[in-house]
Amino acid sequence: MNRASQHYTGCRLDRAGGLRSDPVWMAERFADPSARILPLWRNQNLVALPENAREAPNLVTFSRSESYAILAVASETVFLGLNADTALFAVDVSTLSDGEAREIAGGARFMDLRRVGPSMQADEAALAAYARSALRWHRYSRYCGHCGAVSESRNGGHLRICSNGNCGREIYPRTDPAVIMLVEERPLHNSPPRCLLANHHRSPPGSYSTLAGFVEPGESLEEAVAREVLEEVGVQLSSVAYQDSQPWPFPASIMLGFRAVAEHTQIVIDRRELADARWFTPNEIRKFGEWGDPDARLRLSPRDSIARYLIDSWLRDVASR
Repeated sequence: MNRASQHYTGCRLDRAGGLRSDPVWMAERFADPSARILPLWRNQNLVALPENAREAPNLVTFSRSESYAILAVASETVFLGLNADTALFAVDVSTLSDGEAREIAGGARFMDLRRVGPSMQADEAALAAYARSALRWHRYSRYCGHCGAVSESRNGGHLRICSNGNCGREIYPRTDPAVIMLVEERPLHNSPPRCLLANHHRSPPGSYSTLAGFVEPGESLEEAVAREVLEEVGVQLSSVAYQDSQPWPFPASIMLGFRAVAEHTQIVIDRRELADARWFTPNEIRKFGEWGDPDARLRLSPRDSIARYLIDSWLRDVASR
C-alpha cells in the first residue's frame, strides 16, 4: 500500500540527518532569511481554520523576519528538516500566557491535534505530528535520567547531552512501541465472518475499536499481540500477521498494526481495561456511526486512526472473499 495513506505519515521534509550534527551548517540554516518557523504552544499546533467548513485547516508558519517575537520567548527550537532548500524549525512558546499566545496567533488558533488533525491534509497532519512529538520529547528530557544533571540540546534538537562532564550521557528522541490488532474469527460452513471489537474505559460509551497495548521488554511484537489479546479478552490466537504502522503522537507512540486469527470465540473481559467486547459481523459494523456522532448507538474509531484502517481493510477483505 501507499505508505502515505496512513494519517500522520507522509511528511515530505528532508530531515538532513547527515548534516544537522554540523553546528555551523545548523547556524546558517537558522539564520537564513528564507527559514520558516512553526510555533507550538502547550502541545498545541497553530492552525488557520478555513471559512468554508469543507476545506482543510492549514498549519501556520512564519518567515524568519516575522519571527523575532516568537523566537524571543521560545524555550526550545528543533530543526524539522528541509523543504527543497528551505529550513523549517519548530519552536516551543509554552511560556506565553493565554492572552500572549492569542496575540501571536493573530487570526489563527493554537489547537489540539487530536481535535483538528483528522480534517487536515495528510502531509500537513504528518508535519504537525512530527513537530508536536519533537517538542514534547524535549520537555520531558531536560534532565539526565542517569545522574540528574541538566541536559543540553544538540544536532538541531535531535539529541540531548548530559551537561555533567563525568556523565555525558547521550539522550535520543524516543517513541513508545504499541501493538494494535484486529482479531478475526474464521467462520465454519456458511456462517458470516466476525471480528472482535471493544469499548475501552477511556473511550465514550458505544465507541468500539480494536484491541491495543504497549510492547513490554523482552517480547517480540507478535508475542505482545498474543499477550494483550489474552489478557484483555481471554482469547488465544492461532496466527498473527503484520499489516501496517502509524506514528501516534498522543503522546509519543508508534502503532504497529496486526491482523490476528482467534483459536476460539469465548470472551473473558478484563473489566479493569474494557467496558465491553463483542464479536461483530461485517453487516453489523457497516451500520455503525462515525466517531463523535451523538445520534449513533454504536460508533467506529476515528478516521485518522490505524484502528479504523484495520477495521476498514478487514471489511474490504471479507467482501472480496
